[in-house]
Amino acid sequence: MKKFNLLCFTMIHIKSFTFNAFSENTYLLYNELNVAYIIDPGCNDGNERKMLDAFIKNESLTPIAIINTHCHIDHVLGNAWSKERYKIPLWIPKGEEAMLARMPEVAAMYGVTVTPSPLPDRVLVEDEVLELGSTSFRLISAPGHSPASICMYEAIDHILIAGDVLFYESIGRTDLPGGNHQLLLNNIKQKLFILPDVTKVYPGHGPETTIGHEKLNNPFLD
Repeated sequence: MKKFNLLCFTMIHIKSFTFNAFSENTYLLYNELNVAYIIDPGCNDGNERKMLDAFIKNESLTPIAIINTHCHIDHVLGNAWSKERYKIPLWIPKGEEAMLARMPEVAAMYGVTVTPSPLPDRVLVEDEVLELGSTSFRLISAPGHSPASICMYEAIDHILIAGDVLFYESIGRTDLPGGNHQLLLNNIKQKLFILPDVTKVYPGHGPETTIGHEKLNNPFLD
């Protein structure tokens, strides 16, 4: 059964869905004007697409971009559908282009039927700032799980969209192509653990956590 949660903040709202066979977290970020980013659309069947579309319709949201935190297959399964449905651009991290291009090959390995992702309309780089109305997200480059993973940090409400970099008491796997275990650990310690302890972490899989909790309890980061 698919699950989702609604989490609200003063300036930004976050809607989470759990999609596809990989139990990937797809997020809708939207502001007080109902303008939205679709983060890592993993919807890969009709029911998942209807669920995402129904929420967007019911809340009168206007998506303006699709953002992939990285381009492993479970995070890009809904790229083609989302781009066609909402007529919006696709943004991916610079350095993930080859990973995105391998989507059909990887899908065949897993026995997953897919529509290949369109090419990106824009590539994103570290310290770039993405605006969603009055809310700003700074991009943090944190490769190690994939060649060029990014996280999105909002400094007022202390929100981190972490992709598959940091999980609740875990980290992204590093045994896939482009993975580097020590690089991932270094990026978490040097770039994420300097954020305030109250920062709420929204990962690509599993439940939310905080930076403070992970500093104290993550067994990979002692």
